[in-house]
Amino acid sequence: MDVDTRLLRAFAAVAEEGNLTRAAQRLFVSQPALTKQIKQLDARLGVTLFLRSRGGMALTPSGRALARQVPALLDDVDRVLRETKAAASRAARVLRVGFIASAANEATPRIVAEFARLRPGWRADMRQAAWSNPAAGLSGGDVDVALVRTPFPGQDALRLEVLFAEPRCVALADSHPLAAREVVPFQDLLDEPFVAAPAETGSWRAYWLALDRRGGHPARIGAVTEHPDDWLSAIANGYGVALAPESSARFYARPGIAYRPVTGVGPSQVAVAWTPADDANPVVQDFVRCCRDVTAVAFDHPVD
Repeated sequence: MDVDTRLLRAFAAVAEEGNLTRAAQRLFVSQPALTKQIKQLDARLGVTLFLRSRGGMALTPSGRALARQVPALLDDVDRVLRETKAAASRAARVLRVGFIASAANEATPRIVAEFARLRPGWRADMRQAAWSNPAAGLSGGDVDVALVRTPFPGQDALRLEVLFAEPRCVALADSHPLAAREVVPFQDLLDEPFVAAPAETGSWRAYWLALDRRGGHPARIGAVTEHPDDWLSAIANGYGVALAPESSARFYARPGIAYRPVTGVGPSQVAVAWTPADDANPVVQDFVRCCRDVTAVAFDHPVD
């Protein structure tokens, strides 16, 4: 009997969270899609793994038996796949570097150049991830190291070194009444529709909606996007405003969009991230060192 590891990961997330909504956010999938995966696994195994209750999803005896075995099984699968991909990269002398749009900003070319100087014959293969994957491919083993913005789901399972911080601003259509202001208090944005990341990104979406600064005031969602071009189009078309790193005004300048400083929200932190398995990987650690050394000189934003 073949069982897709994707279904086992879905099961493990629901078993650990005890809640479909939280498990869906952790896996970056919709709740209906996750429910379908659990039903598929039930059908493949011929058992019922969960019972719904007011408190969430309760494991059946069969579910508890599977839950005892699945974590070790998935860890083995992840390790084998990660080592296989990493071996191919090492053979080609390529370091796979994931990144989120505007992660290290102007420092990125200098980081890559310093890595090439430190590791002659090696190449940093830069791979941009969608905002629906704020871990930039690191959690799934698709990259060896990543330049990310915190917070994001799953970061507690990774190693993170914060490199610098920069203020957040607000991006809005240049025809928006607030675009006439030099500075916009976040309180004046509470009733505005926002262009948001997918709901499955959990804490990443919450941070860029500044849910912790709303005092319980619900966020209005005008559009959902995963890529910078779609994000820019939604803002320019007036579907909503968005919080963004201050550097977006340089990297994503576009007719029809204005960027204004915003008060009442904290700065955005940029970090380099890697898996605990690579704590002793000299190539990964050399790249981390390059990130640390270059950004220490390039940026003077304090890290909170």
